[in-house]
Amino acid sequence: MLGVQSLWEGVDFPGEALEILVVAKLPFSVPDDPLVEARGERLRERGLDPFLHDAVPEAVLRFRQGVGRLIRRTDDRGVLIVCDPRLAVASYRRAFLAALPVPPERLRDPHELAGAAARFLEAGPPPVERS
Repeated sequence: MLGVQSLWEGVDFPGEALEILVVAKLPFSVPDDPLVEARGERLRERGLDPFLHDAVPEAVLRFRQGVGRLIRRTDDRGVLIVCDPRLAVASYRRAFLAALPVPPERLRDPHELAGAAARFLEAGPPPVERS
């Protein structure tokens, strides 16, 4: 599935229906949206940076919701591919990385990425620990 706006808003694909999620860009709101502009104005009036205090937290929440589409049940597993280079270099990247359930692997070569994803999915779920 390619991460589009509806992904951030609540589609549900449990199990094998969704095993690979590709996020082309981090889910920031459009800056010239009237609601975004109004929230930014209010924050500036209070001496706060609208990007850091509104845009980033909102985008992280959407990102977390999108990633959550991969893992809907305890036996779900999947591969998240984020193509946006800001996840690796932006000053705010830590907020997005903290939203991930496991530390990411950074793979630049598409063949290496495809191979790693295939091996992960072919390996199947880890054995369930019984107590």
